Amino acid sequence: MAVTDTASAGKTRQVQSPGREWPAWHDTLLNYRTASAGIARWQLVTAILPYGCLWYLMIQSIQRGYSYALTLGLAVVAAAFLVRLFILFHDCVHSSLFPAKGANTFFGYVLGVMVLTPFEDWRFSHLRHHATFANLDARGYGDIWTLTRTEYAASSAGKRWAYRVYRHPAVLFGLGALFNFVLRFRLPARTTTRKERMSVLFTNLLIIGVVVVAARSIGWRTYLFIQLTVLWIAGAAGVWLFYVQHQFDGVYWARKGDWDALRAAMEGSSFYKLPTVLRWVSGNIGYHHVHHLGSRIPNYRLKDCYEAILALQAKPPLTLWDSFSTVRLKVWDEASHRLVAFD
Repeated sequence: MAVTDTASAGKTRQVQSPGREWPAWHDTLLNYRTASAGIARWQLVTAILPYGCLWYLMIQSIQRGYSYALTLGLAVVAAAFLVRLFILFHDCVHSSLFPAKGANTFFGYVLGVMVLTPFEDWRFSHLRHHATFANLDARGYGDIWTLTRTEYAASSAGKRWAYRVYRHPAVLFGLGALFNFVLRFRLPARTTTRKERMSVLFTNLLIIGVVVVAARSIGWRTYLFIQLTVLWIAGAAGVWLFYVQHQFDGVYWARKGDWDALRAAMEGSSFYKLPTVLRWVSGNIGYHHVHHLGSRIPNYRLKDCYEAILALQAKPPLTLWDSFSTVRLKVWDEASHRLVAFD
């Protein structure tokens, strides 16, 4: 059995069981963990500045009475930049965007307000996701609700109905996006410490401050119209990205006694092969098997790492077109070791 330790500083250390060693190429991942303050600053500037400009244009389009189609078009572009801002926030969670821990924490809080996600609380859940993903006996931290076929069959009618509703695309990628960012993240995750709970409170107070300032300067109707539209589009895209990272045909899941860290990363995480523009927007998170092998690798080094290690390139890609078929996968069949549809 392999285990994964999660450190408080945002590091994940994967350890193989006695008698089982990592392959020789695994140590090469360490060469790509070096963060660059210059690249990090440039990524922040080229994401925050355009996002702010798009907000200004949307405000003007509403206040000057321009067509709704123009505002919506600007909102789609703004949502793309908001997704990228969340990826930078995600790197701060792993202490990988900047070389210094303090810089990662500071900008993690700043970006957290922009993406309406409390830094410490989300880090608590996300690092445990890294420690438990693909483990059937440790589900529930930062993952998509997934039942086994046996569990689904043994569930009450109410639970089966709730599960079907939850897994419906309109809910999972539509209503779920707004629910998570507007409501869910306003409360701390379960089993958190005082540090995470204070993070939620502090972020909520800052968000309230932003809303008050926006309501006084541009009007609360304008603010809510823009914020909710952009957040819904970006949230739907973000949930979709997270979904296809661990919900695809051929994915690996195992019980605790059989769970293996290498297989979990290589087979339990997808290589989402996206067009160049979408790869930039998503901060290379499509190289998700690389990310789970080395969570301290910055987003701007994932592609280089992938191209340098032949073993990583052996991972079959999930194309954008093929990824759409993953929405039919609903439950894990332990007999065939596959995600399958409802009968």
